[in-house]
Amino acid sequence: MLSSAVPVVGVTTYCQQASWGPWDRVAALVPATYVASVAAAGARPVLVPPCDVRHGEEAAAAVVDALDALVLAGGGDIDPARYGQAAHAATAGVDPGRDASEMALLQAALAADLPVLAICRGMQLLNVHLGGTLIQHVPDAVGHAGHQPAAGCFAEVEVRTEAGSLAADVVGASTVVRCSHHQAVAETGAGLAVTARAEDGLVEAVELTAARFVLGVQWHPEENGDVRLFDALVDSVG
Repeated sequence: MLSSAVPVVGVTTYCQQASWGPWDRVAALVPATYVASVAAAGARPVLVPPCDVRHGEEAAAAVVDALDALVLAGGGDIDPARYGQAAHAATAGVDPGRDASEMALLQAALAADLPVLAICRGMQLLNVHLGGTLIQHVPDAVGHAGHQPAAGCFAEVEVRTEAGSLAADVVGASTVVRCSHHQAVAETGAGLAVTARAEDGLVEAVELTAARFVLGVQWHPEENGDVRLFDALVDSVG
């Protein structure tokens, strides 16, 4: 952990073809709303590109040593082979390199008891890393597309938290959130507690209760300027 008056918070990025100005090439990127949310919480955001998986553990440990907290950003689906399933027809955006890189980073963060906020895909990655499984296509389980009306679109979803949980402390007994996910937690990983659900029963938050601060949310707080979770992450640094 860095010793700094201003906490340094890493935000994971991913490699994707992108266009800007005259350029069209693979770039390491993440929506700027993550960066703005970390900054609004009073921390210094640092973008963390995927590491070379040949040196995953060593590179991840070095990154974690330079951070005060970590945000695992959203994105494409996790390779279902990592939780023992064949791919559903709707599973998309799988990037095994990103999976390997972020799992190495997460493992190093957990070993160092680094505060972690895991958002959408990040929550799913946390669950899979700890031995859990995923629902590969939410409409198959709940019978509607209310958590993601269309690819790239957000929905307003009410979630209810468990009393006494970290999620409840941060967002209250219930809150309306912005969701855009077609996958979700099925079986929870070791040590994780479900601490928020949608009205249809879908898991919307999990916490690693033995850790200082490890909270996963299935929604996107960065998309509506809700900095409460980022504030809590930064406040946990100390």
